[in-house]
Amino acid sequence: MPTTFHEFPRVRPDTPLLDRAENPAGLRRLAETELETLADELRQYLLYCVGVSGGHFGAGLGVVELTIALHYVFDTPDDRLVWDVGHQAYPHKILTGRRERMTTLRQKSGLAAFPRRSESEYDTFGVGHSSTSISAALGMAIAARMQGSKRKSVAVIGDGALTAGMAFEALNHASDVKANMLVVLNDNDMSISKNVGGLSNYLAKILSSRTYANMREGSKKVLSKLPGAWEIARKTEEHAKGMLVSGTLFEELGWNYIGPIDGHDLPTLLATLRNMRDLEGPQFLHVITKKGKGFAPAEADPIGYHAITKLEPLDPPAATPQTPAGPKYSAVFGQWLCDMAEADARLVGITPAMKEGSDLVAFSERFPERYFDVAIAEQHAVTLAAGMACDGVKPVVAIYSTFLQRAYDQLIHDVAVQNLDVLFAIDRAGLVGEDGPTHAGSFDLSYLRCIPGMLVMTPSDENELRQMLSTGYHYQGPAAVRYPRGSGPNAAIDPQLEGIEIGKGVIRRAGSKVALLAFGVQLSEALKVGETLDATVVDMRFVKPLDESLVRELAANHELLVTIEENTIMGGAGAATSEFLARENILKPVLHLGLPDSYTEHAKPAQMLAECGLDEAGIERAIRKRLASGA
Repeated sequence: MPTTFHEFPRVRPDTPLLDRAENPAGLRRLAETELETLADELRQYLLYCVGVSGGHFGAGLGVVELTIALHYVFDTPDDRLVWDVGHQAYPHKILTGRRERMTTLRQKSGLAAFPRRSESEYDTFGVGHSSTSISAALGMAIAARMQGSKRKSVAVIGDGALTAGMAFEALNHASDVKANMLVVLNDNDMSISKNVGGLSNYLAKILSSRTYANMREGSKKVLSKLPGAWEIARKTEEHAKGMLVSGTLFEELGWNYIGPIDGHDLPTLLATLRNMRDLEGPQFLHVITKKGKGFAPAEADPIGYHAITKLEPLDPPAATPQTPAGPKYSAVFGQWLCDMAEADARLVGITPAMKEGSDLVAFSERFPERYFDVAIAEQHAVTLAAGMACDGVKPVVAIYSTFLQRAYDQLIHDVAVQNLDVLFAIDRAGLVGEDGPTHAGSFDLSYLRCIPGMLVMTPSDENELRQMLSTGYHYQGPAAVRYPRGSGPNAAIDPQLEGIEIGKGVIRRAGSKVALLAFGVQLSEALKVGETLDATVVDMRFVKPLDESLVRELAANHELLVTIEENTIMGGAGAATSEFLARENILKPVLHLGLPDSYTEHAKPAQMLAECGLDEAGIERAIRKRLASGA
């Protein structure tokens, strides 16, 4: 089997060894000499199935050998294997009984994009956000100790995810409780060390061996009886290891560090994992891998090939003409950020490792001294912005809705309580599609509107996004603009940077009997329903402060108010409307349309919106049903 592929396989590849390794038990029946050929087959099959379904694959290509080695050496699923984030878990899914369903990845009723406990007993922990694997595996190791079990716990974490404080909190705690567990650092960017090669592989085998461990413990018993002798020997050992390997930090945290080793060298991986499997206490293995390994374009451009959409057929059918989509909302934000930076030298842009996703590339190139990528550290990003705002800088934090949840305490305590001028550009609000509930921005309106002093805005198109970003930037205090993934309706964009009047909605269509109050991009669907039902349609624009005078007017002139939002109904913009009516003792029927009190499973965004009743048909159906009930 070749190990370099110039294009994605268009037909299902022949995989005789993979057929035998349909689960880890079958894998462990293979001869060790067959595993490198298995790795080639696994890579080719991964490329095939991602070509059919789309999805993440660069990280998975990089851990093919590591995945094989872990399932070959450890007795999964009894031994617990925890993947961090999950972008790299496709080979794991293929080897754990899900190969025939891999072409359903990220599709409605298909396999999830990330490990999921309900999907397989081999998925020991559900993930999606980064830097959780060490904490979860530590919890499992402690549970095993309490139950008197000899099962092992292994966490696999990437060098990017290791930048988050949560990972180091877990490393520190595991050392304190002397947990019997293994952490595998999958370093695919050489951000910690470049010391890879035959010597380091050889040293890793020596340092991880039972002989070395026994000699070390025996020496400790002897030397500990001599005043100061063991401490001198320990420091000498650490110094010697530090000269050859890069594990001093982890050794100081109380971990037995081994590596770095070549993560694509199966014999070394197998030997080292076998040696480390039965060692007592916290064990740390550092492996170097290449993201996109085995697929030349992905090796050359690991960011661009992090994930792909499914491949089009070689002979596609004639395309149906479509209305051109507008620019992506993230692109509108990126352009606004550059424009405002030109106008105001105080502006800085902050992102927690989402430069490309949040469209900060141009800003980072044009204003490098005012661009701050803090890595996967959302809490630090928010408090960093707070510190800057204290001394006259104007920070803009570009962050995904689901990731801002991780910095909620900092948002309240460090920004809002001090009423600091920080603008949050909240991308991926609402349902994001195939990545599923871990990445959906379902709760931001609920968790933002309860914070005193917070300005919360929901643009309905590209132009409103730009105007609201300016509004929030000029606001004296914390402000948030939340916008969805993807493209807008191609609205004409006003280039001005002045902003709009705070707290004012706009009536987009005058009707009778029913008033539709749209918060965000569902305005376009509401307008279609408004035409069908001759309803009034309002672009509310502001969740906080709510346009109370407009709500009062609408309640006085209509029989039914309908709030529409791509946020959970509980505590959202509709709830704000009803709270105001109750407070004013205005008795008016209100129908709340939004996300249900459940997690919406992965599918195409349009499918998810239809399932939640937020497409045109669903909105009209819900209103007709309510009117028929006599409300």
